[in-house]
Amino acid sequence: MAKETQKSKLAIRRAKGSDAARLAQLAGELGYPTSTAQMKRRLRQIKPASQHAIFVAALPAGEVVGWLHLTVEPLLEVEIRGEVNGLVVGERYRSLGAGAELLAAAEAWARKQGCQSVSVRSNVIRERAHKFYERNGYEHYKTQKAFRKAI
Repeated sequence: MAKETQKSKLAIRRAKGSDAARLAQLAGELGYPTSTAQMKRRLRQIKPASQHAIFVAALPAGEVVGWLHLTVEPLLEVEIRGEVNGLVVGERYRSLGAGAELLAAAEAWARKQGCQSVSVRSNVIRERAHKFYERNGYEHYKTQKAFRKAI
């Protein structure tokens, strides 16, 4: 059934607490294993709503096939912008339009928040994702290293 899905059959909506199990499952597909309990907690912690949007793509029967988390970033060095913090579409549902619809919803929301642009970071090993973003009008403008410190 997955390959028969057409993007016009998808519903793009804001995520709900009841989506936590599926969001966690999809986060695992993205390479970030997450339990349902962790996802529920994270959903509760993401505030304020004026700075965060979590969209899901759902089939008519309600199954969530993808999600996108966007934040509004007021920064000193550039005008306010949106940042895609995460985007994943379930493997069985890729290349059917869900990702593009999620991006379009995120971009529309970012415009309403006063953003002039939307940025996304993508791991260097995700070549398929890079091509997806380019097809959707994003340009590769910088390469950088990411650093992390446990505190």
